[in-house]
Amino acid sequence: MKYYIIAGEASGDLHASNLMYAITEKDKHAQFRVWGGDKMKAAGGDLVKHYRDLAFMGFVEVFKNLSTILDNISFCKKDIISYKPDVLVLVDYPGFNLRIAEFAHKQGFKVVYYISPQVWAWKRSRINKIRRVVDKMLVILPFEKDFYKKYNLDVEFVGHPLLDSLANEKRTSKESFYKSNNLEDKPVIALLPGSRKQEVERMLKRMLEVVPEFKEYQFVVAGVGTITHHFYMDIIKDLPVRILMNKTHDVVQYAKAAVVTSGTAALETALIGTPEVVCYQGNRFSYIIAKWLVHVKFISLVNLIMDKEVVKELIQADLNKKNLITELNLLLNDKQNIQRIQSDYQELKLKLGKAGASNKAAENIIQFLKG
Repeated sequence: MKYYIIAGEASGDLHASNLMYAITEKDKHAQFRVWGGDKMKAAGGDLVKHYRDLAFMGFVEVFKNLSTILDNISFCKKDIISYKPDVLVLVDYPGFNLRIAEFAHKQGFKVVYYISPQVWAWKRSRINKIRRVVDKMLVILPFEKDFYKKYNLDVEFVGHPLLDSLANEKRTSKESFYKSNNLEDKPVIALLPGSRKQEVERMLKRMLEVVPEFKEYQFVVAGVGTITHHFYMDIIKDLPVRILMNKTHDVVQYAKAAVVTSGTAALETALIGTPEVVCYQGNRFSYIIAKWLVHVKFISLVNLIMDKEVVKELIQADLNKKNLITELNLLLNDKQNIQRIQSDYQELKLKLGKAGASNKAAENIIQFLKG
């Protein structure tokens, strides 16, 4: 079978690559043409576009780059027609992917959506489009099946693919981690500023403000491969902060606490078990629009899944040096708070179910094609 898979950011690249490995085990003749990243390429995908050239966040940023986005959409449509896949698999990234889904549906291609757009948070009007143009929806959050059921849509809950990624990883010991990365003999505070340049530039500057206040700790930035080491250093300047590239899970695993930009990384941090504070600060105009449109109480997936504040969220003006110092001190020193977080993390894991999401998703897609 020929699979055309589109993922628009780092987390999508990770989950799509695991899906590709699972499909390959069940379909020995699988061929993949993909929009994504290095992980999807390593899984056997013919990479058309890298997600680093696709990721624009916020209303203002999207408007500024509208011409590029429209060019990408036009090129993608032509490429799908040329490739003639047996199925189009769309991974999150709704602004782009729902347009492609509509086009593909009109052209008679089968459309599977893996990892639902967050229609439960905002743009619920998208539900009508999903009903029209998506043939099969595979969701990864436990509350999404009930949400779609209210709109008479039957979707399949396959579990969260992060559980697969974490279960398959081999971890070094703490001693080896410290030694191999030349870390000081101090506890680590992890900084996860995001995966997009504009996001990292804004968030890391805020996070670094607290460094001088925690001299008994060492700060380590979990760098991502799509951003250069030099880019991080231009922001860090002379502060005593280390950058470890492409070692996010190890950095989080051996950290006493983490400061995390809202997104998939916040859920990863919780599943690894590290106490965290979740942060977000965007373009002011974009945030005002988003606040008007969004229908959820929290921005963190951890809190959304648990339907309560498990981890503290510092958003916009609340993300400042004073509040960050307060929250870090609670995460590092308040035993009762730490125990409460750890207990909630265990409940979170139970809600998400067991590992195996990638295999379940692959089985669903192949059965759908056979059917």
